[in-house]
Amino acid sequence: MKLKLDITFNLDYSLGCGQVFRFKKQQDWWYGLFCDKIFKIRQTNNYLEYEGADTTFVKTFFNLNDDLPKITQHINKDPYIGAAIKQFEGLRLVNQDPWECLISYICATNKNIAAIEKTLFKLSQKYGEKRYFTNKNFWLFPSTEKLAQASIQDLKTCGLGYRAKYVQATAKQILDKQIKLEELKMLPYTEAKKRLLEFSGVGLKVADCVLLFSLQKTEAFPVDVWIKRILLNHYTKHLPHNLVKHLKCQDSLSNGEYEKLGLFGREYFGNYAGYAQEYLYHYERNKNNTTNM
Repeated sequence: MKLKLDITFNLDYSLGCGQVFRFKKQQDWWYGLFCDKIFKIRQTNNYLEYEGADTTFVKTFFNLNDDLPKITQHINKDPYIGAAIKQFEGLRLVNQDPWECLISYICATNKNIAAIEKTLFKLSQKYGEKRYFTNKNFWLFPSTEKLAQASIQDLKTCGLGYRAKYVQATAKQILDKQIKLEELKMLPYTEAKKRLLEFSGVGLKVADCVLLFSLQKTEAFPVDVWIKRILLNHYTKHLPHNLVKHLKCQDSLSNGEYEKLGLFGREYFGNYAGYAQEYLYHYERNKNNTTNM
């Protein structure tokens, strides 16, 4: 199928900016998975061509109905974010599955992107359903039941390490309490974040990532080492002097410090702070030519 684009969109930037982990580019096609859907997609100028998905799914998954020029105009507050927007024009947030997103970001803690992708592949291969698509093997993301029943030792063989107990506990919690993650979309940002923090292995950053990438909370502003570095290098005039001084002397962030930086992001960039975060994050990583989270 083909879709002619009359909006701003860049497929490579959107799938290559670090927000998704189970999409691979082979030649000019991106292959990806969403729940039980396997599809491939490519962009040629202002046309999208895809197989395994329909137009409604493509528009929804890539947020093609969002007014991206309006969003980027809203967050374009200074020269640094302006440069990021200009370089990666067309980058859009995608709508991930909340269950897969939650487990993925629990697994992502203190790992670089290559290691995250490897872990999720092993996890899916071991516990997910095998499917064939365009003469290639794919594995769907494991169900809640599969991961809840898995032993911690077996989970560790997928490269989870200490995160194995968090994955198992979170899966059990969702299964036992019959929690529907999709329903968190209906809650305000603060309340939805509070609910996510009740899961094992979910800290402030993981919660913000899940809120931004799968629960449509575009005001979420995840703070990692890259965002911290950006804020300390380019936004110190907007931050308390004592906070800046303290952060420059240490690598880690306390929960209180994280919350202060996240609050700055939400107040400074507004309702689309998450878009600003992703543009800044991808811009900084690209400048440093690295794939670390």
